[in-house]
Amino acid sequence: MTAPTVAELVEQQARLTLPRFTHDDAWRLGTVLVDLARERNAPVAIDVRRGPQQLFHAALPGSSADNDAWIDRKRRVVERYAESSLLVGTRFRAKGGSFDADSRLDRDRYAAHGGSFPITVAGAGVVGSVTVSGLPQLEDHALVVAGLERLLAGA
Repeated sequence: MTAPTVAELVEQQARLTLPRFTHDDAWRLGTVLVDLARERNAPVAIDVRRGPQQLFHAALPGSSADNDAWIDRKRRVVERYAESSLLVGTRFRAKGGSFDADSRLDRDRYAAHGGSFPITVAGAGVVGSVTVSGLPQLEDHALVVAGLERLLAGA
């Protein structure tokens, strides 16, 4: 899997803007991600939030509490930057640096690794996040993107 560019990630985030985001939408997104993960036999944990409220969580076979810790670290990056965790990390690398060395944020609390994505609503901006942990970072990110695309297709 080839790492996307900053431009590709920016376009992806703009394209994956939702018309609304309700509790029912959070449930649909979470169950879509569970279905996609099961199709791929992916040992992941999934987290969907609106603001600070966790609206959906699932831990599939093979995942562990470590995945929940990674979810928290990646989600904090989305909350701070209002961009996907992969985009934030890619921006740092594109400038010749690294998030861990150059962000000046605590590595135990923040991780700019792929897998967390802002939930953006048209006219409202970023209202939450969706995060997957358990696969290599590009695969975590791709799973979240596939889930948002499937949610939008049924919206």
